[in-house]
Amino acid sequence: MWIPREVEPRLRRSARTRPVIVLTGARQTGKTSTFRRLFPNHEFVSLDLPTEAEQAEKEPNGFLHRHPPPVIIDEVQYAPGVFRYLKSAVDASRTRYGQFLLTSSQKFTLMNSISESLAGRADIVELETLSWAEIRAALPQTVLESAIVRGGFPELYANPDIDVVAFYNSYLATYLERDVRSLANVGSLRDFERFLRACALRSANLLNKADLARDVGIAPSTANHWLSTLEASGQIMLLEPCFSNRTKSIVKSPKLYMGDTGLLCALLNIRSQDALRQSPAAGAVWETFVFAQLRARERRAGRGGSLFFWRDRTRGGLRGGYRRETGTF
Repeated sequence: MWIPREVEPRLRRSARTRPVIVLTGARQTGKTSTFRRLFPNHEFVSLDLPTEAEQAEKEPNGFLHRHPPPVIIDEVQYAPGVFRYLKSAVDASRTRYGQFLLTSSQKFTLMNSISESLAGRADIVELETLSWAEIRAALPQTVLESAIVRGGFPELYANPDIDVVAFYNSYLATYLERDVRSLANVGSLRDFERFLRACALRSANLLNKADLARDVGIAPSTANHWLSTLEASGQIMLLEPCFSNRTKSIVKSPKLYMGDTGLLCALLNIRSQDALRQSPAAGAVWETFVFAQLRARERRAGRGGSLFFWRDRTRGGLRGGYRRETGTF
């Protein structure tokens, strides 16, 4: 079963106007499937295969001759050396659009390579897990609380018989072994997993890095590095505060959110709608879900990075909310 993604029209438009499209996002969000469905006539090559990644990195010219455009290059972050040669290939036929479609699960690593070699040539699109609107359009009988606990990974809806607990256990194992080892020099994957679970406990809360580091038993500098790793791989989002004096936001703490409520619930051991209702973290899970829907809406409108959070003091204490640069939610 294919669930249409709201980003599809933008990808089609970009393929008619830009030579390179880069689709980023966490693992299993549907990047490869979306490209292959929208552009079935493109050749496909995955750098998840070590032999392909090695040639793309060490012999990029030969790699591109063997896989001429139009081509989809999957997980391109494994061969950063290929980007300079992509620039030359694009500039040789600048009026040919949709030549190279690239996917990556490691946004920050990718952005460094693009800024150096493909600036002005690539449209960068971020694909997140399914939004509630996408789920409801494809499966109108889905219950909202069920979708929150199940999460938004497309495979869980394409095949409803999948065991959700087994899926997230496998997802975590794959994420730790693949992305964490390549993004961060982590001495103990068990410590990193504990760090990820500690982040889940803090979803929808102000980020206190010192407390986070102390609770996990790591140095503050390590916590900073691991937070960057989680953000680079799309597992967490940091939401900055909004002040009338913009310079104040530089010194105030952001709020931390997990990228997907299904993974959040798995890390919090919430496995059913009843468990969600009874959990002391229910409010944080719901806020994480609401923020994800707002974030998806803003990105569809091309307003990435336009959301902030605000707090003011009322008689009952602190009141919070979200604010966009041009309005308030």
